[in-house]
Amino acid sequence: MRINGLTYALFGVGLLGLATAGACSATKGTGEFQTSSTSGGGGTTLSSGTDGQGGLDLGVGGSSGSGPINPPCDFKDPSGDHDGDGFTVADGDCNDCSVAMNPGAQDFAGNGVDEDCDGTPDNNPTACDTSLDVTSNNATDGAKALGICKMATGKSWGLVSAQYVGADGQPLDNYDFQGLGHGLLKGFGPNVHPQEGKALLALSSGTARQPSDPGYQAVSGYDKGYTTMAPPGYPKESPACPGVTTGTPHDSAGLLVKIKSPTNAKSLKFNLNFYTYEWPGFICSTYNDFFVAMMTPVPKGQPDGNISFDTKGNLISVNAGFLEVCGCASAGGPPCMTSGAPFACKLGSSQLQGTGFDQDDFGGPTENSAATGWLATTSPIQQPGSEISLLFAVWDSGDGILDSTILLDNFTFDVNGADTTTAPVEVPK
Repeated sequence: MRINGLTYALFGVGLLGLATAGACSATKGTGEFQTSSTSGGGGTTLSSGTDGQGGLDLGVGGSSGSGPINPPCDFKDPSGDHDGDGFTVADGDCNDCSVAMNPGAQDFAGNGVDEDCDGTPDNNPTACDTSLDVTSNNATDGAKALGICKMATGKSWGLVSAQYVGADGQPLDNYDFQGLGHGLLKGFGPNVHPQEGKALLALSSGTARQPSDPGYQAVSGYDKGYTTMAPPGYPKESPACPGVTTGTPHDSAGLLVKIKSPTNAKSLKFNLNFYTYEWPGFICSTYNDFFVAMMTPVPKGQPDGNISFDTKGNLISVNAGFLEVCGCASAGGPPCMTSGAPFACKLGSSQLQGTGFDQDDFGGPTENSAATGWLATTSPIQQPGSEISLLFAVWDSGDGILDSTILLDNFTFDVNGADTTTAPVEVPK
């Protein structure tokens, strides 16, 4: 045994429909946006744009830039699609001179524009996670904790389906009979808070709970006793640890969501925070616990569907370079040396407190754990308005003890394009 205002990037050439002569004219006024900033509950959101627009949060935040998205429009042909967005006036397109306005678009708070053409501006559903039960087995509740509040109905965007699964995509209740691998938490210890709303989604190879939650078992040694396959092509070895062979996946837990993306979204973003009890003793060993976020269709330029990894190509795992929440290095002191790898512990250990990752088998203090702190993954959507799927999954490697947990929150869409990246989020003190 081991011990929302919103900025549109003008979609390249002026919202497509605005470039059409005759029936449409672009004027300043309604629908022009001003610079603002955004921060979610407990953390500032982060995004990046490939088209020079700095990025923006389309869930509940605001952004920067300008450009009218609701221009005057005299085009009323019921069967025509003047702006080329795939919706006619007969389909419910309320401004056929703007690709940003149709029944498949997302409506964003604070701009006074009815992007989704339902008759009411600024009414995108939010704050759907205020009364979730930590032990809920309803995967739609898990999607709500993640920040997905809208169901896809008719021509609208939104959640199509949600299911708790293993890393192999099979129903999780085939393995985890008690449903302990997922939890909807109000926080994780006293120092880690939801990034939006009132809850966050936890997935764990142990129990997705805080020590004060029902069903909690010590992360130092709880084995749920099952193995699964990993997603196709996984597990993969970490470039940081050549010659190491990762063990069989144990006790995996995941959430699979299928979402019809908004017609005015070019990328997505979510926040994550990975905790592991394998650190520091099992760096570069067969016990390299993993988290993956597998996206379908696979983003252009990616070798496979995983969209969360560090700058060196390591998956979010025991071997990832993002592990900066740890305690063996004092502030300003020399880094911890573990299997020859330095860890500076730049974020200190406060995010471990009260999570269970700060305790040994007997409830005493320990330094046998680390976390990444909050990160933000962004990825492009190849075809706005299409259905995408995301499998968020975590698992133990080699055996089922010394558990790992992933926290997920603040899922949003963005009108700007984005590269597939994962980067730290600056959380206010």
